[in-house]
Amino acid sequence: MSKENSDPLRGIEFIKDQLYFAVLKQKIRSTHERHCFCIDEELSYENFYADFGPLNLAMFYRFCCKLNKKLKTFSLAKKKIVFFTCGDKKKQANAAYLIGSYAVMHLQKTPEEAYSLLMSRNTHYIPFRDASFGTSMYHLNILDCLRAVHKALHFGWLDFSNFDVGEYEHYERAENGDFNWIIPGKFLAFSGPHPKSKIENGYPLHAPEAYFPYFRKHNVTTIIRLNKKMYDAKRFTDVGFDHHDLFFVDGSTPNDAIVTKFLNICENVDGAIAVHCKAGLGRTGTLIACYMMKHFRLTAAEAIGWIRICRPGSVIGPQQNFIEDKQSSLWAEGDLHRQKLNELENGCSKTAVTGILSGVDDISINGTNKNISPRKTNMYDDVDEEEEEQQHSGLTQGDKLRALKSKRQSRASTGSLSLEENKIHTRSTSNSLRIILQSSAQRCKSAKSQNPSDNVDVRKRTRTSLGSNRANSPLLHSRLARSLGSLHVMTSEKNREFSEVSPDLLAADSLSNQTHLKCTSPFSSEQLPFPPQHSSLLNLKSSVQEKENSTLFAINALYETMPCHP
Repeated sequence: MSKENSDPLRGIEFIKDQLYFAVLKQKIRSTHERHCFCIDEELSYENFYADFGPLNLAMFYRFCCKLNKKLKTFSLAKKKIVFFTCGDKKKQANAAYLIGSYAVMHLQKTPEEAYSLLMSRNTHYIPFRDASFGTSMYHLNILDCLRAVHKALHFGWLDFSNFDVGEYEHYERAENGDFNWIIPGKFLAFSGPHPKSKIENGYPLHAPEAYFPYFRKHNVTTIIRLNKKMYDAKRFTDVGFDHHDLFFVDGSTPNDAIVTKFLNICENVDGAIAVHCKAGLGRTGTLIACYMMKHFRLTAAEAIGWIRICRPGSVIGPQQNFIEDKQSSLWAEGDLHRQKLNELENGCSKTAVTGILSGVDDISINGTNKNISPRKTNMYDDVDEEEEEQQHSGLTQGDKLRALKSKRQSRASTGSLSLEENKIHTRSTSNSLRIILQSSAQRCKSAKSQNPSDNVDVRKRTRTSLGSNRANSPLLHSRLARSLGSLHVMTSEKNREFSEVSPDLLAADSLSNQTHLKCTSPFSSEQLPFPPQHSSLLNLKSSVQEKENSTLFAINALYETMPCHP
């Protein structure tokens, strides 16, 4: 056995005499002096093609919970804790990203300090790449990801004290909507809706109506579509949402007019914005990255890194280089925007200032202003979007990515994590609904122990019901359209008492905040811009709605999702 493997403490020291990280050639066991653990098999990246990381936000959260618990466990207080990886180069890169991000978030390390530690043993980590085949056109390094986490902490996008890991993992699944928050309360990226909810080639498709309850609860007021017209925009606008079309070809980059229009829409929105293309990855991530560079002065690599941590697979191929090329100009536009805001806000009302800045920024390539419709905007750059996107033979890039995501049989390998590490947060905005769903699930489990003959009857009825639904039954589409939050489960439980929730579950939940370390990070106000003031103004309505009673939401959601009978 090599000297390195026999002495893992020759690894990288993150907390003196307590926490170490080591890259080994084989697994090691814990001893009376040290406690060793590895997550190579527990937390696995779900690739589309040649991509392999970084691990998503839920996996980073689970790693932090796991490590925090070990550091606080009394029986391990006198042991040296060794986090090690012995996997391939891809596993090593993800493990280094996790421990480095943990150091930034919990140990108050700067990204550069954490990265310097990771490189102190002359270890080489391969860079992350996009979700495509062939030679990588753009390298995303671990340092880029650490800086992205650092900026997310600064701007308040990353806060594990109120992060609901169960909700994140639920809604990222194709059958539950396939969406993720990139900037909480501002940008939600999701897979494009379809005319009706159905299963097509194994991929669950959702109608616009399926998203209404979630969008209303989270104050999503505006939808921006970047792909061809798969559904009628009136289905959103007729119920109060604003809808805008900014089409450009799947896998391509937007022109300046589209970027400008997108930024202007987002700067004048009252509420959150849901952006989608075909898969909600390439075109969607590209335009959101442009906004992040302009208004938060993120580098291209930081924007790409954070978006991929939130929604793996985002920004593909030439879109990476496009974002890199746009960085300097968008920084300049952002600096001018903030300068004009500072000059004007003292002499005008804040609402008027936002309107003035809208006119300043809304400049087309020809130098003329284009007004944004308050209800619906179309921009197809004088092309037939259907012909453009269907010019490629077979499926588009978005079609292939969505199909791959849907057909994954194994989710992230987190099953071995303990119940304590998979706990729910009492501060989650969806906690009351989740407790109701858990209560329903517990009763479903208890039902399995009933008379076997009853189960046979149930199975017969179920098969009969499914058989009738397959014949293009409206009931099937109704069920699929209302499946995003599994809210239909509540229909059969509406007369149940909330007190049926397991006391043990609630007791375990009440202890959840005791297993977290306080997340603070020093920043220089001279280095990073403050969050845009117009953002806080336009999200005033959102902050008020967050104070509404969560139980009332559950009742309203139930009302909205119950099937309508003639």
